[in-house]
Amino acid sequence: MNAHAMAAALSLLILLTCAPRRIYSQERRLVKMTLVQNASSIGAYCLDGSLPAYHLDRGFGEGARNWLLQFEGGGWCNDVKSCLERAATRRGSTRYMSKVEVFSGILSNNASLNPDFYNWNRVKLRYCDGASFAGDAKFQNGALLSGCSAGGLATFLHCDNFTSYLPKNASVKCLSDAGFFLDGRDISLNHSMRYFYNSLVTLQGAEKNLNKNCTSSRFPEQFHHILVPPAADPHGHWYHCKLNPSACNAVQINTLQGFRKYMLETLRPFFFNSTRGGMFINSCFAHCQSELQDTWFAPDSPRVNNKTISEAVGDWYFGRNESKEIDCAYPCDNTCHNLIG
Repeated sequence: MNAHAMAAALSLLILLTCAPRRIYSQERRLVKMTLVQNASSIGAYCLDGSLPAYHLDRGFGEGARNWLLQFEGGGWCNDVKSCLERAATRRGSTRYMSKVEVFSGILSNNASLNPDFYNWNRVKLRYCDGASFAGDAKFQNGALLSGCSAGGLATFLHCDNFTSYLPKNASVKCLSDAGFFLDGRDISLNHSMRYFYNSLVTLQGAEKNLNKNCTSSRFPEQFHHILVPPAADPHGHWYHCKLNPSACNAVQINTLQGFRKYMLETLRPFFFNSTRGGMFINSCFAHCQSELQDTWFAPDSPRVNNKTISEAVGDWYFGRNESKEIDCAYPCDNTCHNLIG
């Protein structure tokens, strides 16, 4: 991703949490799946050869000409065996996917629950290729490309290409929710996920889709960092800590704080030098907060500097205020929702 696109990318980076989960179930906007019937003409398939799919909820009023595209998340496969296994699940085939999706959070059509984007055309792109997507789209006027986890990484990978298809006077920005993955060592001091991505990029032939300015100075597989992969914890010492933050001992908490410090140091140049970018980093044990109504915009949503995620994204996208919100270190934030149990 070039500097211009990176400057327009807002990263929601999630580390730690503590409060019980609350669900706002009274709003259930169900949107039907649509298969991309002409996808075969451009070689776009799921892992099992089925057609890719999306869910579209049409915009209205002043937002009818604006578009929000949300990449679905769901991890990756990095060898033939794992991709074959994935092909027989909803992560690798539209045959096994739910045919309707609940649109909530950033996808909600309710102004009281999604005040900035409720009346836009909102699209959820289903994830089935195991490699953070490949594809093009054409839209006019305002546009926001977003995604969560593997979909958040896809947002970074495709932001430049997405921008190039739109008019120069269009307001185009890219939002990555839980998609900023550090290239760091795990608790065993190994680069486990670097090697994982090396095999993923090789297997899927993904290098040609990566930004050349980035890969010329960094290996293309250096995107993802998971602090405690199973291979680094064979005896399960971190098992209870990963499920419940209150079960973490002092050494484990210090390790997590070290990861937080490393992430903030990595983002320091972006924080000080980007004039168009934004970030919302809360110290919550949560992953993917933009699609959940209770974490996106609700009376008890997580807040940093008394600002919800929805408010931070809206301020950033529309240029209302500078939007670079960084939380205090865990466990100080009592607005967090625990979404890992």
